[in-house]
Amino acid sequence: MRLQGKKIILGITGSIAAYKAAFLLRLLVKEGAEVQVVITPAGKEFITPVTLSALSGRPVISEFFGSSDGSWHSHVDLGLWADAMLVTPATASSLGKMANGIADNILITTYLSAKCPVFIAPAMDLDMFTHPSTQKNISVLKEYGNILLDPAVGELASGLEGKGRMEEPENILEKLVEFFSQKKNC
Repeated sequence: MRLQGKKIILGITGSIAAYKAAFLLRLLVKEGAEVQVVITPAGKEFITPVTLSALSGRPVISEFFGSSDGSWHSHVDLGLWADAMLVTPATASSLGKMANGIADNILITTYLSAKCPVFIAPAMDLDMFTHPSTQKNISVLKEYGNILLDPAVGELASGLEGKGRMEEPENILEKLVEFFSQKKNC
């Protein structure tokens, strides 16, 4: 259990690669991490909160306010709670919002409030990934100190072949474990 006691925010955006987040969530929990899923409204179109809640053992946060009971989810508290935040898959839209502080959903406000290291795993079609605006947003996010988990080259949902596939869950897990083990050795 290499992540025992670690608190992780798993941010999921509206990408076909959202199904991979369920595999990543399962791996994180198996390694002992406590995981809070925060998902964008578009993310819920690709994977259901019920699936993610069952895997994490926690309610999924997708809105600022509870259904109708007057409760609200504090992005500030979440940002202070976590030891790390993973935004995976990260769409071009979410990258742009993160880079430019466009706080229009709970995932972005949580990112803006995070006091922990943030890992970002982009997932999109190759033309979107290589577009100058996306590359500029990625540069800005790296300058802010975020850790980019470069997308892989391979078959994309569009049927095209190229760079844009979300990094595999096993590799993301290993990079996170490596990060925390290096942090211990400092």
